Amino acid sequence: MKPRQKRLAVIVGIVAAVGIAAALVLNAFQSNLVFFYSPSQVAAQEAPVGRTFRLGGLVEAGSVQRDGVTVRFAVTDTVKTIPVRFQGILPDLFKEGKGVVAQGQVGTDGVFVAREVLAKHDENYMPPEAADALKRAGAVNQKLSGTLVKESTK
Repeated sequence: MKPRQKRLAVIVGIVAAVGIAAALVLNAFQSNLVFFYSPSQVAAQEAPVGRTFRLGGLVEAGSVQRDGVTVRFAVTDTVKTIPVRFQGILPDLFKEGKGVVAQGQVGTDGVFVAREVLAKHDENYMPPEAADALKRAGAVNQKLSGTLVKESTK
């Protein structure tokens, strides 16, 4: 093998090794990537089916039902509500009407099966994704109420 061919083989080997390493890193990153969706987005079927994602919003008042270690509650963004089932111990700060982010998947019955539930940690904090979803839902509510007011005045 000539020196030129050896250099070419080394360069090809390095490029192949870097390509394989990049593919492995991207594959690991893709499998650990978890997106956030609001209840309106989940109801509109924008959330991935069969993949883990985060659902955030407010715990709907009067929706918490406990059956042993299984807890059922609903997460709302004031426009849409998604039922959630969680098996385990909820955080101490989990309360009705407060912000929550649940990580899990939507089951075949349309119920979000949470594997992890995160609650807000102080009076003024709300997960940014949940706050944005509520702001967007609030904007939609205002638009809808404005439309209803306009229609009722006609």
